[in-house]
Formats: sequence, structure tokens, C-alpha cells
Amino acid sequence: MTPFIGSEALGTRGLTSHALRSRFSAIYPDVYLPRDEAPTAVDRAHAAWLWSRRRGAIAGRSAAALHGAKWVDGRLPAQLLWANRHSPSGIETWSDAVAEDELMTVDGMTVTTPARTALDIACRSPLNNAVASLDALARATRLPMAEMTALAQRHGGRRGIRRARRAIALVDPGAESPRETWLRLLLIRAGFPTPATQIQVHNEYGVLVASVDMGWEALKIAAEYDGEYHRMTRRQLDHDIHRAEVLQELGWIHIRVTVADVEGDILRRVRGAFARRT
Repeated sequence: MTPFIGSEALGTRGLTSHALRSRFSAIYPDVYLPRDEAPTAVDRAHAAWLWSRRRGAIAGRSAAALHGAKWVDGRLPAQLLWANRHSPSGIETWSDAVAEDELMTVDGMTVTTPARTALDIACRSPLNNAVASLDALARATRLPMAEMTALAQRHGGRRGIRRARRAIALVDPGAESPRETWLRLLLIRAGFPTPATQIQVHNEYGVLVASVDMGWEALKIAAEYDGEYHRMTRRQLDHDIHRAEVLQELGWIHIRVTVADVEGDILRRVRGAFARRT
């Protein structure tokens, strides 16, 4: 069920006061969801827009969620471009210049375009967080790098624009999770050449045998971040073992990173792989 304005529901007599109090919870003042539903990032975006009496523009992480980006945390505050600075807990608002071509309509709501969404996130977030968010947004919307760069030039005097330009230059929609973005940025900061993402590996017969998260194809070095899902089933484990064996047979050095690995050890292993190849 989508969020709704409680006073409107009562006004149309579609809901009694008792039903509103007993079956629904206010996520924001006068904006309700069913009691048993944990709000998603999309729910929060919709609810915040309703709280603004449909006058704000959904922006930042909330806009990213509406554009289909993954990994947007539904526990974080919704974000709106709106002049009202007295927002309730759970909503962040800010006032900023926005051109008409930087807004669009999604499901009847005013939302910043993917490019403007990327710019707002990049200007307002720490670099690593910004790149991870922009990777997900670019992957979901197929947002061209040129469009993000052009909008950053348009807003050249904006606060945070230098950080935003750095973040935009590091965007890669090939990242399939925030941890893959983290690993890629770690390698770049350490001085390694920027790795390609989602490398397609074929065997001697031209058959696709693997798609690796990132690496350096000419050197046959692959680096991958293994999330918890890799160890959830025996079938997945067997598949991963076979895949690693095939990559090794084809001459690839396959570096697998997990949450237990520390940065220094990861970099040592990658340096060792480069030393073997060069």
C-alpha cells in the first residue's frame, strides 16, 4: 500500500478515525502507512512528497530510489528540494537552484532527473559513498557520463562541486554492489590502473565461461568481492569452485575478496599478481 495523507482519507470518508489510529502509523505528520509495513526508500520518498503537500521535488537518495537504483537504505531520511527548512524527523530538505529541464515526473510526483540526482548526491556526500550511489544510479538508468559532466559544468559555482567532479569521474555502472565499488576505489587509490568491470571471459572455443567483477584483461588478473550469498547454498559453492578452476586453467590470476579481508592484505595480493605478470 502506498503512503497517504490521513486528513484527506478522513475527509473523503473512506476511513474512520478509529481505523486510521488502529491500522496505520504516521511515518511523517499526517502521512500514513500500514502498521505492519517497514517503509522502503521509495515509500519514504512518496511520503515526504505528500508531507510537502505535493509541492516539493524529490531529490538525492530518494530520487535515486524512484529511478530504480539499488542499495538505497530505507532507514535513512527522505530527501526533498524544498524551501521549507522546518522538516520533521526523517526528512531532509534543502533549497537550491534547479532548472526546469532538471525535473521530471515519476508516478505523478516531481522528481529530479537522473543527472540532477547524481549531481545532488555527489555534492552532498563523502566521495566513496557518492561513487557507490552514482554507480547504482548509472546502472539503473543507463545515465551517460557526458550528461553528468555537463550538468556539473552548468553548476560550476555550487558548494561541493569539486568533490562532485571527482566522484563523477570515478563512476562505473559495471559495479553490481557497494562493496564492488569500494574494492575498485581501493585499487585505484593504491595506484593500480583503473580496472575494467564485468569482464567477459571465454574459453578456447569462444564459449563464455565467466563474467568477473573487475580486473585487467590484458594481464589476466581478476579481482572479485564475494558477498555472503556466495556461501548460502551448496550449489552456489560448487559453481564458484568450478568457475575458479576454469579461470585458473585459462591462465587467470583470480583474487577473491571477502568481508574478512583487510585492505593491506588485499593490496599485497594484487601487487603480487602484478609482479607475476610484469
